[in-house]
Amino acid sequence: MGNSTTWISLNDLGRFYGISAIHCGKILHQHGWRDRRGQPSDDAINAQAARHLGPHGQTQSVVWNQALCRELFETKGLQPVSLSRQIDQWSQFLEAMQSGSPSIASTADQMAEDMPSELVDGVNQQLAERGCSFRVPPHSPSGETKGLSLLG
Repeated sequence: MGNSTTWISLNDLGRFYGISAIHCGKILHQHGWRDRRGQPSDDAINAQAARHLGPHGQTQSVVWNQALCRELFETKGLQPVSLSRQIDQWSQFLEAMQSGSPSIASTADQMAEDMPSELVDGVNQQLAERGCSFRVPPHSPSGETKGLSLLG
């Protein structure tokens, strides 16, 4: 398998389509790629639609093949959320996070770490236009998962 495969989390997959990770999981389950415990099925692993990260027997993260999931989701009638819509959503979210709320334990900096790198410039521009002082620091290139090796 080449290095061109982009592996993403269920949360990121949901963001791409503007749906929840739970909804993504239901679609994957209905297709036979996810079991009732939320783990990828043997069919998903064999199709290279999903893979486990981390040693077997320990808590493992799961990542999904963006291209294969895209094919599946689009056959179900889902369409990716536009880039401008994603930028708007992230800008509103981070601006609200920076304003703070006693019921939210995370910071805007922590949440910004999960933002797809291709949105950083647009979000920072929109935050500036809104008069918000928060800026998202540059990320590693898209498709990389922080601190995790995807080889193997």
